[in-house]
This record gives sequence, C-alpha cells and structure tokens, in this order.
Amino acid sequence: MKNLNIFKLIERISTLVRAEERKKLAALGLQPIHIQILDYLDSCNSYSNTAAAITEYFGLTKGTVSQSLQVLERRELLEKVQDSEDARIIHLNLTTKGNELLALVHADDVFALAEQAVQNQQFNSIDNALLAALETLQKSHNAPSFGSCDTCINFDVEDNHYLCSVTRLPLFQAETDKICREHIPAHAA
Repeated sequence: MKNLNIFKLIERISTLVRAEERKKLAALGLQPIHIQILDYLDSCNSYSNTAAAITEYFGLTKGTVSQSLQVLERRELLEKVQDSEDARIIHLNLTTKGNELLALVHADDVFALAEQAVQNQQFNSIDNALLAALETLQKSHNAPSFGSCDTCINFDVEDNHYLCSVTRLPLFQAETDKICREHIPAHAA
C-alpha cells in the first residue's frame, strides 16, 4: 500500500468504516443514513434541525430525507415539533429512545481502535498516520488488506521474475504495485 495517496487511504478507511456500520445497523433494521440524520440532529442547533437543513447538509433529495424521517419517527427515534413563532417550520428533535440508540451505536465505535493506534505516535506524513489507522481497522475487523503485491509477505522474486507464492503465478512488473485481494502485509509477519 505504500503507493496509495492520501485520498485513496481516506477512501479505503471510509469504505471499511461504512461496511462495519452497515452490518451493525442492519441488525437494528436501519440504514446508515438514519444514524447519520440522528447524529446530525444531535449536533445541530435549533435553527438547523429541520428537514430542509438535513436535505441541504447531506445533499440528498427531499423525498429521500422525507422517507428517512418517516422511518425515524415511526421508530420513535425523533419527534416533530412546530416552531412557536412560525407555524410553517417543523423542528426535528431526538427522543430519549433516539439518544439511547445513538449511544448504543457509538459505544462500539469502529474507529476508536484506529485512533488509539495512532494517538501517541509521531508520523512523518499524514500518509503514514492514515496507513497505520487503516491497518489497525483492518486487523480489528478481520478485513482483507487489499495492499499492493510488492508490500505483501507472499511477494517473491526468483531469477529476476516476480512471483506470488500464494497463487504460484508470475507477476508482471506493472502489476507489482497494484491492489491484490490476497495481500498480507509483509511487516505483519
């Protein structure tokens, strides 16, 4: 993975975190957007706790937000409250049940281990810090590393030819820095 740039590292971390989040939420019968909306409502001020603000914040359609809010209201995770000064404005507030769900979902924060892994270390680049966070997330969730061949424990060079010791197949030089699903970090050994 040494050739990944910052964007790709952030993208991979995000993908892994979202995959873990989807698993956890599926067990609760919710979608990631539902928790994202609850998180937003927990974090926003009283001028921004409206459907219009949620639509704008997440860049979603009004229909998608409306359907998500209906699910959350049916599950009694949020309540709609009419504005005391302007009856056209409906505020969205978390219920006790909504706050409890957020606490439950965040109690096992998938990023907490990664944060601990990099917290007390000094890195010479953001790439190295992100890579350490990603590797910690991958290990803690038994997720494949999808690293490049030339950083893999199974990468061999025999008679000036590149070889994968898992597949026992030759590798072209142009492939040695490409992502492989069989990757095991060489420094993990």
